[in-house]
Amino acid sequence: MNLLIIRLIIFAVLFFAGLKLYGMYRQWKLDRETLEHQPQRRDGSQMVRCQWCEVHVPEEEALRDQQHWFCSSAHRDRYLQEQSDLNASTPPKGTPDDDKH
Repeated sequence: MNLLIIRLIIFAVLFFAGLKLYGMYRQWKLDRETLEHQPQRRDGSQMVRCQWCEVHVPEEEALRDQQHWFCSSAHRDRYLQEQSDLNASTPPKGTPDDDKH
């Protein structure tokens, strides 16, 4: 009877080890297929800095607005909104307030 239990335990351990190895193989195969289907980047692509967060991104993935680069449309919009708020809050030169001094 004891020999039967030992054989059953050994079989269960081998079965679960086989399942684990099979799962690891499937994951490795999926990762390998994913890497093969991803587009390859060119080496030496130009990196530009986001004007808002100062993160460097490849030029082909960056957005450009006038002479500024951005990593996303959200950062572009925030930067432009901040610039328009700054321009609206500063009075133009040559106003009557400047002549009083």
